[in-house]
Amino acid sequence: MANMTTTSITKETKQAKPQQAETLSLLDRLKAASKLENCDIMSDSKLFEDKIFTSTEVPMINVALSGSIDGGLSSGFTVLAGQSKNFKTSFGLLIASAYLKKYKDAIMLFYDSEFGSPKAYFSSFGIDPTRVLHNPITNIEELKFDLITQLNNINRGDKVIIMIDSLGNLASKKELDDAINEKSVADMTRAKALKGLFRMVTPLLTLKDIPLLAVNHIYMTQEMFSKPVVSGGTGLYYSADTIWIIGRQQDKDGDELTGYRFIINIEKSRFVREKSKIAITVSWEGGIERSSGLLDVALEGGYVIKPSQGWYTAIDPISKKELSGKLRAEATNDPEFWQALYKNTNFKQYIENRFSVGHKAMLTPSIPVEETE
Repeated sequence: MANMTTTSITKETKQAKPQQAETLSLLDRLKAASKLENCDIMSDSKLFEDKIFTSTEVPMINVALSGSIDGGLSSGFTVLAGQSKNFKTSFGLLIASAYLKKYKDAIMLFYDSEFGSPKAYFSSFGIDPTRVLHNPITNIEELKFDLITQLNNINRGDKVIIMIDSLGNLASKKELDDAINEKSVADMTRAKALKGLFRMVTPLLTLKDIPLLAVNHIYMTQEMFSKPVVSGGTGLYYSADTIWIIGRQQDKDGDELTGYRFIINIEKSRFVREKSKIAITVSWEGGIERSSGLLDVALEGGYVIKPSQGWYTAIDPISKKELSGKLRAEATNDPEFWQALYKNTNFKQYIENRFSVGHKAMLTPSIPVEETE
């Protein structure tokens, strides 16, 4: 009986090997026959390599982009949307600055339809204006023709970051032509033109490994409980990898306005849980607080406690060991405060679990059915 089983297994193995070889041969033949430049076996494809992230100096901005403190910007299409004066352009320049600092040979393509960012504004974020190619644009068609041309001239491996400021301020060519011809008809082509633009651009960004940041406007829906919607039609929602809708709250010291808390609402993301909210504080005196947003999450997770009103203490929620004395809120902006939490607790992992999109098996293992005699 044992010999019969061994013989049976040997026969099955011999039959499987030629079939496996035939499968590999077929895969190689189909790859060789493909006329597509980037066709490759998925396990070897450079398009499926692990994402390379560019971290900014603000940890919770990295979380809003990737779900991790150590993550950040990756290739693809990111929309920064919000009302006027909601720090949209500044967030874009902060992110672009990190990219240019990481890659010393990188350049920035800046498509400008608002002309609201003087050269000094770039310098304030540490961006060398000699590495920025400024492209004034007046309509969507100008943007489309130039952007597609530039992307086709970029090779994968070239370090380029693209920023559009802004999509919300761009007219369509038809709208301009109607104004010249003194026609007051409504323009029904703008959303279609934007959808067509990003239908062409989105695959090129992945193929060329290029990040694109686009500032955009929002409008409020006409409902009893209105909600913000990104302008430009559904095409942007389909094409974008990440969409932020940025809100704003006043930050006061008594009656004095000291700055703002900008609330990043994750409208869409391939890395971060949608509808997550992340607060970034910007003050008149100190600019962007690098540690802003961290205290909110640490309090929520029990990594910082309030032993009494107005005081804060870092703690390991598992061992209950205190990692700092009683500190005022200002002292929690010290990088050493957070480094102690990163080093001595699983705070980073907590943040990743809290905000990132997990990729788990979509089907639970089937329960084997016992055979009956």
